[in-house]
Formats: sequence, C-alpha cells, structure tokens
Amino acid sequence: MWKLLSYFSFSRATPTSTPAPPPANSGFRNVGREELSVEDAQAIVEERLLVASPYTSRPHLLDLSALTQSQVLLAKALTLLTPTTPAYATSPYIDSFNWDAVVTYLAAATKSETFHWTEQYFYIVVFRSQIPPSTDRSHLAELDKAAHIEAMKSGGLLKYWFGTPDVDGRNVATCVWRRREDAAPGSSGEGHKAAMRATIKMYSEWNIERLKLVVTEDAEQWDIIPWVD
Repeated sequence: MWKLLSYFSFSRATPTSTPAPPPANSGFRNVGREELSVEDAQAIVEERLLVASPYTSRPHLLDLSALTQSQVLLAKALTLLTPTTPAYATSPYIDSFNWDAVVTYLAAATKSETFHWTEQYFYIVVFRSQIPPSTDRSHLAELDKAAHIEAMKSGGLLKYWFGTPDVDGRNVATCVWRRREDAAPGSSGEGHKAAMRATIKMYSEWNIERLKLVVTEDAEQWDIIPWVD
C-alpha cells in the first residue's frame, strides 16, 4: 500500500540537519565520531562529501559529485534515517525506521531546489543476524570498516546503517543502493569476503532481505516492497 504524505507533513519546518542523538536510555546506538582532516571537513561543509554511515573518516564518506541530483537529494534525506522502535532487529523493516520523515524531507528539498522528481526506485539490502551475547565481538568493527570502504569505492551506496544487538544478540544492518547493479561489486571485494569468513560461524541465525524503495512523482508517495529480479 502506498504511503501518502499528509498535508501536515509538508507544512512542518523542513529539517536542515541530522536530529540530535536519542537519549542514552533509549536503547538506540550512539555513534562515536572519528577524526577528520581540515580538507575533509571543508569538503563536508561545501557539500561535496557526505557522512552516510556510522563511519566518518575520509574513505567512508559519500562523494556526491559522482551522483545524479536525485540521488544526492535522497542521500541527504537518508541522513535523517533513524529507528522508530528499539525492537528494530525483529520488527518489519518498513515499520522500524522513520521513512515518512525521510521522504517528507526529500519532497521539501525537491521543492526548495525546484527539481522535478520523477518516479524512481532504489535497492535496499537488510541483513538480520543473531550472535550469542557471550561471543567476543571485539574484532568485528575493523572487519566491517574494511568492507564498507570497499563498498564506497565501488560507488552507489547511498546509506549504510547498523544497530546494537538486543539482549538475545539479534541485530540488523541495512544498505540503500542507487541501483541493484551497484550492490554486487560492492559486496564481493576481499574485505567483504574476509568479514564473512571471520563471522559466518559466529551467527546462530542470519537472513538477507532484498527490498525496493519506490518514491513516486514529486515524492508525494512512497513504499517499500519485496525486490523481484
């Protein structure tokens, strides 16, 4: 079913920056910031580079100059993506994040820049997993960073997000790609393979969902549906 943005949604003030981190007791993840060079910081200010993942050092930043205007607008809107429930690891994907707020921002941005948004779709990958809570995870961060750098080099990764395991060790990670074709090379590098080899035996359960984000003409409606090749 199409998600129709209400008139009230459009009448609200358009967000101009990523919302403040949720309260410490919310169950959501607070991301630590890495060091940036002066040059990289300036590029962010000039909107040539975008922080589009939990990682903020230069190799992890999204190069907006390589994207079309519609992809840039969506990437910026996706900086607002945040969970709407602490149970995101087990809840339906469409209900786990503030997609309506993301598309509301997108619609306002297209109007602000007098850009005609035509109906488009984007490729979403959702990785759900469960690792026993007693498992040593200390090496996972570096493996994930290496895999993410490879994905950024391949191009087309507009957003990467992952949460914090719940009390049962369940978690979810998600990627939003501009095209299905971008995801294959972005997930087939040595860094990604090394991460999978190192972690596959740690999972007591894992599952991959492939979804399609559809945003209609003028960003007036949106939906997330199963991806069908």
